[in-house]
Amino acid sequence: MPRNVWVLSAISLVVAVGFGVVVPVLPVFAATFGANELAAGAVVAAFALMRLVAAPLVGRADDRFGHKAVLITGLVVVGVSSALTGTAQGYAQLVVLRGLGGLGSAMFSVAGMTVLLASVDATHRGRAAGMYHGGFLIGAMAGPAVGGLLAGVSLRAPFFFYAGTLAAAALCALGLTPVGAGPTKDAPTLPLRTVARDPRFQAACLSHLSFGWNSNGTRMTLVPLFVAGFLADDPVQAALVAGVVMAVAAGVQMVLTLPGGALVDRVGRRTPMVVGSVVLAVALAAIPWSPSAVVLAVVLSLYAAGSALVGPAQSAAIGDTHGGDRAIAAFTMAGDVGSIAGPLAAGALASTVGYPTAFALGAVLWLASAAAGTRMPRTTA
Repeated sequence: MPRNVWVLSAISLVVAVGFGVVVPVLPVFAATFGANELAAGAVVAAFALMRLVAAPLVGRADDRFGHKAVLITGLVVVGVSSALTGTAQGYAQLVVLRGLGGLGSAMFSVAGMTVLLASVDATHRGRAAGMYHGGFLIGAMAGPAVGGLLAGVSLRAPFFFYAGTLAAAALCALGLTPVGAGPTKDAPTLPLRTVARDPRFQAACLSHLSFGWNSNGTRMTLVPLFVAGFLADDPVQAALVAGVVMAVAAGVQMVLTLPGGALVDRVGRRTPMVVGSVVLAVALAAIPWSPSAVVLAVVLSLYAAGSALVGPAQSAAIGDTHGGDRAIAAFTMAGDVGSIAGPLAAGALASTVGYPTAFALGAVLWLASAAAGTRMPRTTA
């Protein structure tokens, strides 16, 4: 793999450690300000809303200032936002300060994916995406457990820890080498209006919307609250238990993501996308019926197995479309739409009609993603 793939994988690992530290704590921290499930979901949605607003501008910034500068700036912005979030004195401050980090996250995400896909050809996209996602997963495995431990000291401590990991990631980014403006090494960039008609682009965007809705929304918002309401006695214990079960699931996904990326390169994008989406739907629907933390860990591990197939497949499919950073920005925006609507809808449903309905709606989205995946061609490019 080219140097940039290794550097980006290292960056993703360091970022994910800090993000994983915050995941089990953020909804519980919001609850200390009197937030219910819907209000806790709004904190998660605020971050995604700023990503959505900023994403269309990132492609222009990439063209003017270069991918590397945009990526590093984005990491710094998220770091500062995280540190300030740790000082929040009320719910409104928490929403605003957490939301500001979404601006930097959009810069990092679009620039990072553009550099990744510009550094490899079609026969290596699945494995490159697997390595990149694998870095996130290694960090995500360690992060929640550390976050649970830090929560025992203070619910604010994880946000300062996250700021430190982002500073380390910005230093890692100095090792990136220049790439071209397009997303791939093997074809010219196509206009977005052309790419939008490609079934691969459509399936990848719907899959990423489902991922944002469920993995970044429903799961991240409701699992800690589900643990707090049914499997734990106090907020600190809930954060610890949620952190441990999420760490176990992340470990499973980490082990399976690299083989999943290799499978995507070997058999094409369609089969992993369809099979993985069905697995995700089944696991998501089963989460609210978990009677113990052990069963919840098993169900989340099944969810992780589906993610290990879908993640590399959707990223590689975007590269196959040859759509440039505009297509990557649109792909990112689809995930952000899900990350905005998902936690709000899931929080509202959980607080009114119950957790099973909230998770079932997310499962329906994954089944829709599986259906869209069947329209993808068997070939990779």
